[in-house]
Amino acid sequence: MKRISILGSTGSIGSQTLDVIRQSHGELQAVALAAGHNIKKLAQQAREFHVSLVSVADKSLEGDLKALLSDTDVKVVSGDEGLLEAATYGKADTVLTAVVGMMGIRPTIAAISAGKEIALANKETLVTAGHIITKLAKQKGITIYPVDSEHSAIFQSLHGEFHDEIEKILLTCSGGPFRGMKHDELVHVKAADALKHPNWNMGHKITIDSSTLVNKGLEVMEAEWLFDVPAQKVQVIVQPQSIIHSMVQFQDGGIMGQLGSPDMRLPIAYALYFPHRKPLNSKRVDFFELGKITFEKPDMDTFTGLKLAYEAAEAGGNVPTAFNAANEYAVARFLKDEIGFFDIPAMIDEAMQACTYVADPSVEEILETEAKTYELLRRKHK
Repeated sequence: MKRISILGSTGSIGSQTLDVIRQSHGELQAVALAAGHNIKKLAQQAREFHVSLVSVADKSLEGDLKALLSDTDVKVVSGDEGLLEAATYGKADTVLTAVVGMMGIRPTIAAISAGKEIALANKETLVTAGHIITKLAKQKGITIYPVDSEHSAIFQSLHGEFHDEIEKILLTCSGGPFRGMKHDELVHVKAADALKHPNWNMGHKITIDSSTLVNKGLEVMEAEWLFDVPAQKVQVIVQPQSIIHSMVQFQDGGIMGQLGSPDMRLPIAYALYFPHRKPLNSKRVDFFELGKITFEKPDMDTFTGLKLAYEAAEAGGNVPTAFNAANEYAVARFLKDEIGFFDIPAMIDEAMQACTYVADPSVEEILETEAKTYELLRRKHK
């Protein structure tokens, strides 16, 4: 039995992880859950899966959560300390980190330091602190299993292959809800339009990131750290059907790829069961029904967020942190319809230009860059 602590249990990835555990016939067990503010759902999850520890982000909700679980033996903790306790929980041997944003950095570092295997669904952690986390994981002998569908596909395609024979990574992209549209058609789109993803069921933030192609840019930077390849060797390819989840091209011209239906439970299960594959009630691909798989070049002139991501990756240091923080700030405002669609990449560009460069930032310098980026954008875009 593999015992799992889930950080971000009430979100999209966390909920789907629990569904994988439901189907595991006892081979997987949730022992700790951490969530943001949805204490009702968190309490329901704690009861169903008989966990022994729950953590809520908002300390003011700790008392209410304790009341909801007062007839159980579940330990209730809260705040940053509670999240770290869930990440290092003694009964867990694997930590699935699906919290949103840079708040995933400290618990991921703590989990690795405590000897936990990592199933990573928080791409911002590697985008901003990959140089710290991958080095620490190597020192501790810890494997990071990617949960993003694209990085899971790359991980699967590299299984049994030699890293030094990689020619390039082919990172696939659905194109999002605005694929094929140009600038004039997108000037007046709202958050409700961007949230209509054609293929994937994801949380609001990542769905907006998909619509701007910023998500793919974050994945380019994440791939750098997960697979030790420069961004220049990661090529984004639009594959609208979301059947090929990514591929690896080797120096002999051969290409390995992973295919499947667009269901996040598949990469979650692969990360948790590795190296085995267990039965999963996911939709099977019917190639006769599908008919064809098509490919397109990403439009980086319209969706400049992807172009900026390559620039951030090339700059390195704390510039990816400025990129990510500006995007988080802008997306939060776009979701409230306070800014326009193209204000998102504009704010990212502005933050990158204003960033005071640090070549090898510490966690404190990463968080300082984030804070300064937020301060800059709040001051200039009231």
